[in-house]
Amino acid sequence: MATTSTAKTHWEGSLTEGSGTTELVTSGVTSFDVSWGKRAESGEGTTNPEELIAAALATCYSMALSHALAGNDTPPERIDTEVGIDFVPGTGITGAAIAVSATVPGLSEEEFRRFAEDTKANCPVSAALSAVDKTLTIQFQG
Repeated sequence: MATTSTAKTHWEGSLTEGSGTTELVTSGVTSFDVSWGKRAESGEGTTNPEELIAAALATCYSMALSHALAGNDTPPERIDTEVGIDFVPGTGITGAAIAVSATVPGLSEEEFRRFAEDTKANCPVSAALSAVDKTLTIQFQG
């Protein structure tokens, strides 16, 4: 059964001087400010599409890895995933760095690496970002 998740953005002004608000419609969890300054430079108080993609990939990765490990009868005690999305103005998204730290009793580091690499390629958000080069850094405790 397919589901649709919806977000919407209201934008006013030009790209560089304008700003907007993005709302997570389906969940109603939050809304937040967006701006070019946050996208092209560092800035606080607003977000950008790349930060939202990073959040989506970190969440999807953790959930998919947890599911795969549980399906192997080695459910994780914990998974912490951090994702950095690289953006170059005029070029676009140029990479994604995934860092995962996990504690999985009953699993060797080599086995965990296999699950982690498979998840990097196949979690739904990562698969949707197949045109983006991804790196993976692992910290593991059995």
